[in-house]
Amino acid sequence: MTISGWESKYREILRDFGYSRKKDSQSCKLLDSLLPKNTGVKRIRDLIENKPVFVIGAGPSLSSCISILKKHKKITRIVADGATKAIIENGLKPHIVITDLDGDIKSLKKAGGTNTIMVVHAHGDNIEKLHFVKNFKNCIGTTQSKPTGGIYNFGGFTDGDRCVFLANHFRAKKIILLGMDFGTRIGKYSKTRVLNRTIKIKKLRCGKKLLEWLAKKSESQLYSTTKIKGLTKINIRDIDNIIKCR
Repeated sequence: MTISGWESKYREILRDFGYSRKKDSQSCKLLDSLLPKNTGVKRIRDLIENKPVFVIGAGPSLSSCISILKKHKKITRIVADGATKAIIENGLKPHIVITDLDGDIKSLKKAGGTNTIMVVHAHGDNIEKLHFVKNFKNCIGTTQSKPTGGIYNFGGFTDGDRCVFLANHFRAKKIILLGMDFGTRIGKYSKTRVLNRTIKIKKLRCGKKLLEWLAKKSESQLYSTTKIKGLTKINIRDIDNIIKCR
């Protein structure tokens, strides 16, 4: 079930970025035709429900978060697209990857060849990339428009904020954001190529606003190493206690 109020947010995205609802729907239908009907939703619920989770973005601060991720290897890692490369390079494994297939393809393929759950997002600008899902062992599809068939709409726009919307949907107890900077600096893992820096920053600002909106609705405890309205601002050293406290 799509989060209440999402349609109005989606209309704002279409208007602000000039996207096509028709193309989003076409992409959604194509992805549905490419994926098996038995999905990994139950596994996602088992990994998230009533548990603390890390949401890992590809912002500039990501490198400083690796040590805490290694310390708490048993905590579910929900990884945004480009951050997948950093996680793998540091000897860790994503539990869930949220991607629209514009990150490092080799890293996505490597993660997708394991039991990592790949949550692939279909939109009007990535139709030609969707056939890459055949490389993934465990994959479900999402859309930001009206879902059809076996495709889901958990809410969210960028890979990073979609991670948080997913964790919220599956009722994580605590959602801890790492490497989610939402600033004017773009992390080296954020995208293999940033063709338009202005649009990238505009998307990040939109993602941040969506998280501020979600914070008003979510029953999860939300924490972030970056200041985001409605989320508890923390430092890396606070994370041990956050995880320990029930």
